[in-house]
Amino acid sequence: MRAVVTGGAGFIGSHLVDALLARGDEVVVVDDLSSGRRDWVPAEAVLVEHDIREPYSIEADLVFHLAAQADVGTSMEKPSFDAEVNVVGTVNTLEAARACGAEVVFSSTGGAIYGDVAEPASEATPRRPVSAYGIAKLCAEAYLDGWNRIHGSNHTVLRFANVYGPRQSAALEGGVVSIFMERFQNGEETLVFGDGEQTRDYVFVGDVVRAALAAAGRGGVLNVGTGVETTVNELHRLCAAVAGVAVEPRHVKARPGDARRSVLDSSHAERELGWRPETSLADGLRLTWESIAS
Repeated sequence: MRAVVTGGAGFIGSHLVDALLARGDEVVVVDDLSSGRRDWVPAEAVLVEHDIREPYSIEADLVFHLAAQADVGTSMEKPSFDAEVNVVGTVNTLEAARACGAEVVFSSTGGAIYGDVAEPASEATPRRPVSAYGIAKLCAEAYLDGWNRIHGSNHTVLRFANVYGPRQSAALEGGVVSIFMERFQNGEETLVFGDGEQTRDYVFVGDVVRAALAAAGRGGVLNVGTGVETTVNELHRLCAAVAGVAVEPRHVKARPGDARRSVLDSSHAERELGWRPETSLADGLRLTWESIAS
């Protein structure tokens, strides 16, 4: 299979590229390297440096669209830029895929799209984003749905929970696990926004890659998470334990755009794909720490 991975030099994308190559696919990475790293693109893959805000062409059977502006804070400060990457960039990717007859698997977001939830969000839960990032991702989903109706395609939307694991950037606020661990390693102070009792659903990158591979060509919308809530305070404690340090964070003012409670019900993905998360939070944090500390 010929697969294109936008954002394939980044965190999730580079792991997906590794998995595609391992199963024998031809892989092209489309990435502007603004946050991705050239050395995460294996020699067996072709790297095309391109900013998806501009139209482009490809030859592929399947497109995994992971290129994104994924920082909530940036989306609130620069909503136009966020929309250019996450909405216009998605439209350009859909058009590139349409021109060569490829199907798209789109990496969306569960937490940012559903907003605050009273219980684990299913795909039918009302979408009430509380950040510009969530709004842009929801808009991009609408384009996929519309292209499926208008052009008869079978593009797939995956709504990820909070993905973590090796290669995650500590420069982005969404990478809270890597932020904590990198600061522990450097002996630096850790910060928690608000009271730290906000909850998130943390899913390991390896499990996300398996879901993406299983979802190719399926169509529809599927949540990809664990269904387990962890407070930021508890996450800090777990990360500190893995790193072998005993420190408390400093609490600072809560940020705009942060949902209070975010957790996904992924039973639909289990039924449709036979997928379920296999990596516990404890094991995933250990693997992440080993990759940072090595």
